Amino acid sequence: MYFTKMTDRILENNGTIDKYMGDAVMAYWNAPLDDPEHARHCCDAALEMIDGVAKLNINLTREADQEDRTHTPMQIGIGLNTGDCLVGNFGSEHRLNYSVMGDAVNVASRLERQMKTYGTTIVFGNQTHQQAPEYASLELDLIQVKGRSEPERIFALLGRPELAESPEFIAHKQNHDSLLQAYRAQDWDKARELVTLCRESDQYNLEMLYDVYEGRITEYSSTEAIANWDGVYVALEK
Repeated sequence: MYFTKMTDRILENNGTIDKYMGDAVMAYWNAPLDDPEHARHCCDAALEMIDGVAKLNINLTREADQEDRTHTPMQIGIGLNTGDCLVGNFGSEHRLNYSVMGDAVNVASRLERQMKTYGTTIVFGNQTHQQAPEYASLELDLIQVKGRSEPERIFALLGRPELAESPEFIAHKQNHDSLLQAYRAQDWDKARELVTLCRESDQYNLEMLYDVYEGRITEYSSTEAIANWDGVYVALEK
């Protein structure tokens, strides 16, 4: 049931299923057929997958109640990234698999795991953000993921363009962007004030994200300012 619903959301938005890995689904866009709107389509698929899991949990909870048992809600994390990749038949003389590989694919996998760090369900990279700028998103961090030497600016995908245009989201985004600016300037007092403002305007379940920044501010403010600090967070795990 779960894989069917997730697969349907991907296929309905022009995605291609690569493989199923345990409880995970790997998919890609813009192949085998060109899709100029691939960044937007993958964002739509991701948001619909989250909606699908929420509805599935409602149905499973209802079934569990009828059978007098407890249902533990399912939770998923999604990593989205855009970049140049190799696409085609890979394998050997004995077996071939039409698939995709490359650095952009590896980064997408790393981003999916960052949902455990920031508490956001959909994490996507800078190139995807640049190609779908109208979606409701917030910058999470400037992070150096495992296996890469260059930092990646990463974002949380929170909703569709209509959410991005709402007064509530615009106000919260202003607080959030100001927090990142103060944090990277090592203005810890201002950053603390902005964490509080962000918590007050948060309607998007970002408690864990602001816990992360509050913890870093407490840690970094207890030491001397770092010269030429770029604000990059180095991920220690894949």
